[in-house]
Amino acid sequence: MVGAGRGEKIVQMLKKVRPQQAALVMGLMALVGVGLATRTLPPAAQAAVPKAAVAVPLPAPTRPAPPALVATINALGGGFQGRVGIAVRSIDEGWVVGHAMDQRMPQQSVSKLWVALTTMNAIDEGKLALATPVTITRSDLTLFHQPIAYLMKDGVFRTTVGDLLRRALTLSDNTANDKLLNLAGGPVAVRDFIASRGLGNIRFGPGERLLQAKTAGLPWKQEYSQGNAFAQARSQLDPNVRRAAYQAYVADPPDGAGAGAIADALARLRHGMLLTPQSTSWLLDTMSHTRTGRARLRAALPTGWSVAHKTGTGQDLGGRTAGFNDVGILTAPDGKSYAVAVMIGDTARPVQERQQLIQTVVSAIVAVHG
Repeated sequence: MVGAGRGEKIVQMLKKVRPQQAALVMGLMALVGVGLATRTLPPAAQAAVPKAAVAVPLPAPTRPAPPALVATINALGGGFQGRVGIAVRSIDEGWVVGHAMDQRMPQQSVSKLWVALTTMNAIDEGKLALATPVTITRSDLTLFHQPIAYLMKDGVFRTTVGDLLRRALTLSDNTANDKLLNLAGGPVAVRDFIASRGLGNIRFGPGERLLQAKTAGLPWKQEYSQGNAFAQARSQLDPNVRRAAYQAYVADPPDGAGAGAIADALARLRHGMLLTPQSTSWLLDTMSHTRTGRARLRAALPTGWSVAHKTGTGQDLGGRTAGFNDVGILTAPDGKSYAVAVMIGDTARPVQERQQLIQTVVSAIVAVHG
């Protein structure tokens, strides 16, 4: 346990932020039943990762990580009932704070970020353009959240690459994302982009349809893209089949990623190390208009702060959820920014507690920012 001196410092730090944020931080600590404990961060995952290019180093830290934030993140991560990875990187000062940063957690729709980056890279290379016309047909439909399906007329929806990017990032539209994935070259192209930029501990799965079907214990059929056909087929499975498939997914997610690697990738994006300046600006501006996850990172931002982010939420089974995430870049009124990744890989805790965990990470960052 931390001595009284450090606990008092954190309390004083929280007094500098708005009262509801301070209450949120302290309240969640009480909820998880832990003090402001320090722990040694886990070592890097030993699992082999694909060979990749050596990334250009991020700027070296100009100061140590704030001790109060280290204590807070360790307390939050260690006290939460479920698997969670947390990473916070100061984009300006270079320090990193985290809990279980190298453990791969299911990304779910966070992986749409890598599809968007790969697509924007294709635009930078002249292979695509934001204005490139695209036609969506019923054969492109996926499952779960796909609002684009309701815009089809006579089985067709005509749009552009830029519009699909906006829908995939801000609305988390699965069909928009999978169409972009195909246009960009498929899963192999995304994995190649991740490897070529040296982004490290980030996997990319087989695409929305195959990933979700396997997680449920079903072989994919295109007929599942219509109405609630997928949910009906899933409900008819032997419960043991569903449970085994779910457990296999959370144990070794094909779309798994470490929170630390995601935060590093976001910092590289903000530093302009992944795309051209024009594409970097366009992508971050689009992410700042994300409409999903309003009770996650965005909910804890005080006036004057902004966030460019991407959420992800997985399938439920017996009260458990395989992935409840939010990752993004927080920017303070003075222009300083922080890359944040909160990845709840598997938990049965109520949704409100998951949201509180994510919000409290933000409140702790705001507190040390001053």
